[in-house]
Amino acid sequence: MATERRTRRDFLRLSAVTGVVALGGPAVLAGCSEVPQQGEGGALQRAKDAGSIKVGIAGEIPYGYTENGEVTGEAPEVAKAVYKALGIGKVEAKQVEFGQLIQALNAGQFDMVAAGMAILPDRCKNAQFSIVDYVTPTALLVPKGNPKGINNFDDLKAKGETIAVVSGTVEQAVAKGVGIAADKIQTYDGPPELLQALTTKRAYCGALTDITLRRLLEDNPSAPLEVTEGFVPVVDGKEQIQAGGFVFRKDDKDLVDAFNKELKKLQDSGEWLKITEPFGFTEANEVPDDVTTEKLCQG
Repeated sequence: MATERRTRRDFLRLSAVTGVVALGGPAVLAGCSEVPQQGEGGALQRAKDAGSIKVGIAGEIPYGYTENGEVTGEAPEVAKAVYKALGIGKVEAKQVEFGQLIQALNAGQFDMVAAGMAILPDRCKNAQFSIVDYVTPTALLVPKGNPKGINNFDDLKAKGETIAVVSGTVEQAVAKGVGIAADKIQTYDGPPELLQALTTKRAYCGALTDITLRRLLEDNPSAPLEVTEGFVPVVDGKEQIQAGGFVFRKDDKDLVDAFNKELKKLQDSGEWLKITEPFGFTEANEVPDDVTTEKLCQG
């Protein structure tokens, strides 16, 4: 059953290293670029000619981050496999604040976002998403023992407690959409700040994806917190399925089509799961047939 497979997604610690970093290689200088003008060839051909492509990340574990001077994470590693199949051997990454990724993409700072970004109608208006990369449920990070018994957004609204969310995420939109009072929603720049808000008891709970929060606790075992069971939020009677994808400029259809073809091959062959398992992904995160980019963009 499709709903049984809707499990895990978004996270943690902003990396200390920013700029542009080659996957598996040293950091290189980051600079602003412009979207190539018409007549210079399509995005795919330009990348093939250069033998490299730039992607945007947000420094979020496990989706796309820098560790020991190298860029890694679920999305960059999947992207690396796709581009290798396309004959593009080098993938570089530039770290940008999550909420600025699409803007930076459209400004030409990189050619694709590889940051585990949820596919949402408002985002689809400004950019083009790949086929769905993975699905994951939402979860809450609560005090150990969960003394107030808050396991989802409805519980939170009913009990009038305060929630911490990361600015620009699905969880922020859901909290607002279910009618939680504005003064009960605290926004933070990233998971580290969210974690601090909870450990200092500025908010009762925090919301992100199940996979993100579990990894957050693994990296902060002394935090007196626990993760609730994952769930699919409902707003106005509609399930808010957390499904992530890669993001491209609207004009780069040639690149998107080629990327989608190779990504689907990885998914169908089982190679996608081999690549993503080290980052906490499981068969439960594989994409059900009824979850598509087209449906998610329509809302």
